[in-house]
Amino acid sequence: MARTADTVRKFPTVPLICGAVALVCLIFAGIYFSRPSRQESPEQASAEAKAYLPNLALSDVSIQASENFMKQQVVEVKGNIANNGPKTLRSIEVYCIFSDTSGHEIYRERLPILSAKEAPLGPGEKRPFRLPFDALPDGWNQAMPRLVIAQIRFAD
Repeated sequence: MARTADTVRKFPTVPLICGAVALVCLIFAGIYFSRPSRQESPEQASAEAKAYLPNLALSDVSIQASENFMKQQVVEVKGNIANNGPKTLRSIEVYCIFSDTSGHEIYRERLPILSAKEAPLGPGEKRPFRLPFDALPDGWNQAMPRLVIAQIRFAD
């Protein structure tokens, strides 16, 4: 028996599309919530690290905003860090301090400029860094944040 156009079974497209969108949202939510959190470490810089600060130099620091694939604004601070001292560095963390239009701090985040997962930064070396921010408060003055060295760890 031949099938006619009236007897062909159609799949309901609206529930299929809704299910696919829900599945994509669940995947993105899983990826987002599985990221490591950026909580501030209670550790303070050692006296040795504080004494080494004059040997570190930030250069070519710039800020730019772009839109990610989820239509959110992502702000990136990019630049270079140079080790002008005699020691090899394993990691460097900075506080990025954002202000409102009156100059008051409204957001602070601690991020690595040099991660312990990367190759150490030797004496006389210079390396680029990138600090992404995707959740800045609305009152931010759109200016470059203050970058303050929070911690330096030396290679053994």
